[in-house]
Amino acid sequence: MSKFLYLFRGGDAQRTQQSPEEMQAHMEIWKNWMGGLAGKGQLVDGLPLGKEGKVVASGAAITDGPFAEGAEIVGGYLIVNAANLDEAVEISKGCPIFEHNGTVEVREIMSMDM
Repeated sequence: MSKFLYLFRGGDAQRTQQSPEEMQAHMEIWKNWMGGLAGKGQLVDGLPLGKEGKVVASGAAITDGPFAEGAEIVGGYLIVNAANLDEAVEISKGCPIFEHNGTVEVREIMSMDM
């Protein structure tokens, strides 16, 4: 079993137009989806990310950020267990971010044996 990272991008434009009740209902969908993954032993970790941050370049240059188009901003992540990339992609298809036209980038987490 390998670990895969889901990076969630976009979806903010629709989310900010929702009423508080619609936002709560959408969060329930996320909780149910993640709960289902946890119940199957597929969920390792995952959380939303704050909007504020810093970008460090060359180890010294620090700027406010991230500065990317709204569709490119990483809004959160999950780490899941899957047999291979194909299975990880299949699992990601149930993600609630698609309701808001967001995307999921699926990447295998490689080990660094030292």
